[in-house]
Amino acid sequence: MAKHDVEGGSFSAKDYHDPPPAPLIDAEELTQWSFYRALIAEFIATLLFLYITVLTVIGYKSQSDVTAGGDLCGGVGILGIAWAFGGMIFILVYCTAGISGGHINPAVTFGLFLARKVSLIRAIMYMVAQCLGAICGVGLVKAFQKAYYHRYGGGANELSEGYSTGVGLGAEIIGTFVLVYTVFSATDPKRNARDSHVPVLAPLPIGFAVFMVHLATIPVTGTGINPARSFGAAVIYNKEKAWDDHWIFWVGPFIGAAIAAFYHQFILRAGAAKALGSFRSNPTI
Repeated sequence: MAKHDVEGGSFSAKDYHDPPPAPLIDAEELTQWSFYRALIAEFIATLLFLYITVLTVIGYKSQSDVTAGGDLCGGVGILGIAWAFGGMIFILVYCTAGISGGHINPAVTFGLFLARKVSLIRAIMYMVAQCLGAICGVGLVKAFQKAYYHRYGGGANELSEGYSTGVGLGAEIIGTFVLVYTVFSATDPKRNARDSHVPVLAPLPIGFAVFMVHLATIPVTGTGINPARSFGAAVIYNKEKAWDDHWIFWVGPFIGAAIAAFYHQFILRAGAAKALGSFRSNPTI
């Protein structure tokens, strides 16, 4: 076990062993209860995520609607909406990380699949569970807030007026990159071994990443960075504008997730160099 000096003292770093890559297709997963338990956890987590966050969005719009007797400065504001999204991700990742990994987002699942952290079967089934959970979560919002749901946009992601498609797509790519890069960094087993003297509660930086991205991109796209979130809202709201812009909220997040996976695995972790055998990473770096 390696020892390092810190401020005149010392600490012992954990021995690090890179986990083996997940198999591309692991049919054995289909015979394990833990696999279906993880699917249930992803479904319920995404349902709760959409229920709370879309309710927050609709509540803010109703409270700030001056034509309906609201106050322009009323409600939680963009800051409160960002906190709702980031806070729910923090809570739900904390609750489900030990069961399913706490993805709650097809873009996160896609990035982890590209990095060989999950199998193809698990990745596809997670995305299905997440999308179904999102539909059910927004469906509950519509059932409980039918009077306000369609009037205030149903929480659906749409490109805001005055922004081009390219700007919206770029916002989703960069926003998702920030999120997925944070996921890789916060859950990196090599970092946990190397920096064992620095405790990191992974859901916290992930939740903060979601919070910060929402602050930046709510005015542009309403902030997707989660295809299941956008899909669930579009299905239940079912308006032409939401569907016209919907491709942005799949293509952008998947591109951002792919870039984050490549950056973390092949540049920061020097995965490409290891594969080529051109040099060995310094274990103390």
